[in-house]
Amino acid sequence: MELLLVSLASVLAGFVDAVVGGGGLILVPSLFAVFPGVHPATLFGTNKSASIWGTGIAAVQYSRRVQADVRSLLPAAAAGFCGGFAGAWAVTVVPADFLRKLLPLILLAVLAYTLVRKDLGREHLPRLTGRAQTLAACAIGLALGFYDGFFGPGTGSFFVFLFVRVLGYDFLNASAAAKVLNTATNLAALLLFGFKGHIWWHYALALAAANIVGSLLGTHLALKHGAGFVRGMFILVVAALILKTGYDAFLR
Repeated sequence: MELLLVSLASVLAGFVDAVVGGGGLILVPSLFAVFPGVHPATLFGTNKSASIWGTGIAAVQYSRRVQADVRSLLPAAAAGFCGGFAGAWAVTVVPADFLRKLLPLILLAVLAYTLVRKDLGREHLPRLTGRAQTLAACAIGLALGFYDGFFGPGTGSFFVFLFVRVLGYDFLNASAAAKVLNTATNLAALLLFGFKGHIWWHYALALAAANIVGSLLGTHLALKHGAGFVRGMFILVVAALILKTGYDAFLR
């Protein structure tokens, strides 16, 4: 029964992650609810062992239909990987509690900006080219990679927002780019958790398969319905993240 419950959660998490990021909002709380006595690091590691597959599959699916600037995304993914490792190391030295209260406020600002700017991310009009775009993408990858390793909630959604706001991507192209970078940050965390022995491998395979199913469905719908659909999902996921992180920070 426990495996069935968390597998269903993994399907939904894969779906949400594939469209706009934020699947951890679903799978991580589900793991904590079903296995309340297990060390948190083991649950986080098990989550990464599933989510990396869904995110990676989504990146491949998007690459077949969305024209990505590989010259800027690959260095940005490498920066994200390094940032993820640095963040995971930092959290072993510095507590991340201060981010718990700050995060819902940052997400609220992101949501408000997206709602006010109704044209945001509807058209794909990159603002930068060549080296400037690569440097900007690397800065995003490094910063959010560090955040993902250090704290984590909403990393995929932050990737989407920054690619839309800073680089001028539409939501569909931003989501495609986010999958590449998020796969790299997930890999960094997965390697660290695996090295520390914080992964339930007997659950990992089933959760990964379920996550891939959700990812394929989410990617299909995003590619079929375009930037408008992804923008709507982005607003819903960010709103849900605000409620969840706000509750954890101020009411729990």
